[in-house]
Amino acid sequence: MAGVITASKPSWIAPFTGLSPRCFAKLVTVARRETADVPRRGRPWGLPLEERVLLVAAYWRTNLTLRQLAPLFGVSKSAADRIIDHLGPKLALQPRQRFAKNTVLIVDGTLVPTRDHSVAEQSKNYRYSTNHQVVIDAVTRLVVVVGRPLPGNRNDCWAWSESGAKDAVGRTLTMADGGYPGTGLLMPHRRANGQTELPAWKQEHNRSHKQVRARIEHTFARMKCWKILRDCRLKGHGVHHAMLGVARLHNLALTG
Repeated sequence: MAGVITASKPSWIAPFTGLSPRCFAKLVTVARRETADVPRRGRPWGLPLEERVLLVAAYWRTNLTLRQLAPLFGVSKSAADRIIDHLGPKLALQPRQRFAKNTVLIVDGTLVPTRDHSVAEQSKNYRYSTNHQVVIDAVTRLVVVVGRPLPGNRNDCWAWSESGAKDAVGRTLTMADGGYPGTGLLMPHRRANGQTELPAWKQEHNRSHKQVRARIEHTFARMKCWKILRDCRLKGHGVHHAMLGVARLHNLALTG
């Protein structure tokens, strides 16, 4: 069965991955490095590595079902499933281990609707979702840490520590919205009991804080152009691998 989509034609890459051909080549290099020393038993893959990377990226980008996606690459549904299970974790973003002295980070949580109810709970969007704590660099706007997914009914304050994002960031200065009380993060000023309004200098601080913190909202908007984050059908750790994979694709697209 011949495929329709192929990595040998650059015109297919941008609409099905969200990346330029140059960035896609970097992604293939990452996949080749991650799979170089991994022995594989059984029959060899029916698709070359470039085609398999394109299949995984296209799945994250379009969120087509495997029955719809597999014929486009000339493989069976089960083969496409195995490719995603094998290669998806290899393309996952690795958290940054060290931060420069003057680095400023921004954290916020986002909800990903998830079909697997064993890892999700009904949240404020009335759907079964998982809560993902995402940390970006305030200057470069690159995603540097993504916490483990937690049930969507957990608040950001609790998810910040339980997802592992807090440990990954360490003592690096991190900005957050008002939903992280008691965490030591840099949050907006709040009015004290009986106080009608904030002093002018605190209002100015809150205004600048809001303008900078909006960058993570822009990051979420760009990441959710990969439609897997709008309705994830993957089970178990699949939603975590998809979130990390999309974070890597977002960073590649941003850096060009």
